[in-house]
Amino acid sequence: MTQRWILRTGLVAGLAMGAVAATTAAVAQGKSAGATATQRPVLVELFTSEGCSDCPPADAALEQLDAKQSIPGVHAIVLSEHVTYWDHLGWSDPYSLDAMDQHQQQYVNEFSLPSPATPEFVVDGAAEVAGNNPPKLEEEIRQAAARPKIELQIGDAHIAADGAVDFSVKAPPGHKSTLVAAVAEDGTQTKVVRGENAGRTLHYVAVVRAFKEFGSNALDGRALHWSSGELERAEKDGAPLRLVVYVYNSSNGQVLGVAEQTLSR
Repeated sequence: MTQRWILRTGLVAGLAMGAVAATTAAVAQGKSAGATATQRPVLVELFTSEGCSDCPPADAALEQLDAKQSIPGVHAIVLSEHVTYWDHLGWSDPYSLDAMDQHQQQYVNEFSLPSPATPEFVVDGAAEVAGNNPPKLEEEIRQAAARPKIELQIGDAHIAADGAVDFSVKAPPGHKSTLVAAVAEDGTQTKVVRGENAGRTLHYVAVVRAFKEFGSNALDGRALHWSSGELERAEKDGAPLRLVVYVYNSSNGQVLGVAEQTLSR
């Protein structure tokens, strides 16, 4: 091992989250899969790269966590966040974004880590977990679900005629935390021809294609119009898109509320 950003975590049997069992419905009609009045939403981010040979098992774990939704009392809202710092090592990840590097660096600073790593899970902005440690991941998800959350309501999220995303977010009155939004694409796959994963076809769920902070003045239900080149490229793929929004405490990075909705076209 040299630098932490090329950390070799090893392939661990059972990374596909054996503890995460029964399947619920996919994200639909403005409400996430398996969401009920007794489930608390928890944001689970995975920093990953197609250039990293240790990442595919963690990618599969995230996909199963999203699909099976069976940790009692939890609704896991997942994001697959592809970083760019592997791109010069033989394979350029088509989903990598500079914004994901910057976002991960925020967590590096928050957790006082020496450097970023892949694969790495971050749970509700409050804990980081190595990609080969599913028991620890489930433990952190359960702890996150035990913390109080504010309710976020997404209004009329859809893709506009110009390829932008129109939506609104409403939080409880007087709430002033920072709003973050991500558009994530499902059903993506890549046949990798070079680098550490050469010869493999990799599959993903909820791959972040665009990411933006909207500040603290966008939580009153006002109409938001989000336009960017990243959104236009994702929309043209034709794969299902979901909008994930969350608010966090700027003093410690902890997620205070999170919600998702399928984007209609």
